[in-house]
Amino acid sequence: MLLHRHLAEIDGRLLADGHDVMAPKEEESYDDYRARLQEYLKTAEDIKKSDLANYVAHRRIILDLLEKAIQRQDDGKYAREDLIHNLIMPMGRTSNDIHFDTCNLWLIDERLAFHDYLASDKTIASMPITDSSETREPDLLAMKVFDNPILVSDTQKLPLASFVVVELKRPMRNDAAAGEDKDPIDQALGYLERVRKGVVQTVSGRPIPQSQEIPGFCYVICDITPTIETRCKLHSLTPTHDYSGYFGYNQNYRAYIEVISFDRLVNSAKERNKAFFDKLGLPTN
Repeated sequence: MLLHRHLAEIDGRLLADGHDVMAPKEEESYDDYRARLQEYLKTAEDIKKSDLANYVAHRRIILDLLEKAIQRQDDGKYAREDLIHNLIMPMGRTSNDIHFDTCNLWLIDERLAFHDYLASDKTIASMPITDSSETREPDLLAMKVFDNPILVSDTQKLPLASFVVVELKRPMRNDAAAGEDKDPIDQALGYLERVRKGVVQTVSGRPIPQSQEIPGFCYVICDITPTIETRCKLHSLTPTHDYSGYFGYNQNYRAYIEVISFDRLVNSAKERNKAFFDKLGLPTN
């Protein structure tokens, strides 16, 4: 606790010094300013190295927990879906009431960290981004809004947006069938369509024109069991080179679809973070 308080004091001084160092003092020579800047950067480097080490070590532990969760347990069964769900993001929460550090969206896609709104296992009706009255609960739903899109003139600053839907299934579940209640791909597309049918708006309540045209990105996280493989083929999805996933685009729903096996999820996350793990001497196997 004493060391933590000491670190907090250093962080506070560093923040204040950071503001000061950006504004050279009157009658300060260049050499004096350079010396003051170098002293600031030296302290900042030490602190940020420590922060980065904590961050990378946290990722290594989360990957270990996920890898263990998808393995068959001593009783011959697999972990429940909610255990894996909570590893990625706590259930029943939104980005408005939890800190970013409690989410591990990077497991799926690093770009999911950049969003304006994120809901985990919340009803569509409770989301401030749509006035839909639907009570279904997507596992994860995120919206990203670009208020100043590139290549749009100053007189046409209409917001651009995109939706991300993530559907999670229990490891090795093999009961996928036709219909939204049994097909996770249909479920993800159905959630996307229900959100679009409401009056889509930003979190602050500003309308987003032509919400039916907002592109969607659907991720289905599950093992590629025989029934899932059948559903992927019926949706005309293309297998990955290692047959550990499927991908494709549904023109009717204007949605990119990616089905990712748990092994592919873990291995891809390891590969993306391998350079950081190696730098800290953390195992990657």
